[in-house]
Amino acid sequence: MSQPRTYRTEAVVIRQTPLGEADRILTLCAPDMGKVRAVARGVRRTKSRMGGHLELLNHASVSLARGRNLDSVSEAWAISTFGGIRGDLRRVSRALYVAELTDCFSMEGNGNRAAYLLLLSTLRRLEHAANIDLLMRWFEMRLLDCSGYMPELVHCVECREWLEPGDHLFTCESGGALCPECRGGSDGALIPLPVNAMKTLRFIQREADFGRVEALNAGERVLKDMERLMRAYIRHIIEREVKSAEFVNLTMGYNINGRGR
Repeated sequence: MSQPRTYRTEAVVIRQTPLGEADRILTLCAPDMGKVRAVARGVRRTKSRMGGHLELLNHASVSLARGRNLDSVSEAWAISTFGGIRGDLRRVSRALYVAELTDCFSMEGNGNRAAYLLLLSTLRRLEHAANIDLLMRWFEMRLLDCSGYMPELVHCVECREWLEPGDHLFTCESGGALCPECRGGSDGALIPLPVNAMKTLRFIQREADFGRVEALNAGERVLKDMERLMRAYIRHIIEREVKSAEFVNLTMGYNINGRGR
């Protein structure tokens, strides 16, 4: 049975690319279709009726027509523009990071409702979260989980023995931590996993509710150690640098008004 020529879905705009003088190619994250690439014609014109509804990071209801290579957007209505993010450069940088990672871990025509709902939940929380760095680690862990790449932090990834409390090493190639007996025979780069970072990551791994994660009192050293490990692991999986991560780094010392702390 052939697919209908037109369809409607809700989606989040996770990437946009200029096309010609007035059009854009949009990458949408939809709950049952995964990534959808579509042309939005005329949206860069000042008088476009759809332009404001299809801004990057918007959650929208979209009507599309199927095309040979790219679908075409015929109508769009913004459901949420996440205004609490857009006035804060730090939150904007994290939102772009969340969108890029969702893009990296999503496939065209292969829906992942859990990843879609995680994206929406994270953007909503990012509007008000007090600790946005913990939110990023929670998002990364949940995204890895629903994509099949959850890191092993409880048992040695080689011998499967339980990891005693202490400082350990993490191997991206095997996707987990190593016990002292196995670390010598591991190939590839090993990343330090200090005990407090491991305990915090284990807690984040167990908690689907960010409310409990946000209540953690994680010091700056622990936050840095977790970020270094998660960034390296994700870079290994997607086999490239996350471009928006540099923007995140540039905004780490800025408050809501764009001034240094």
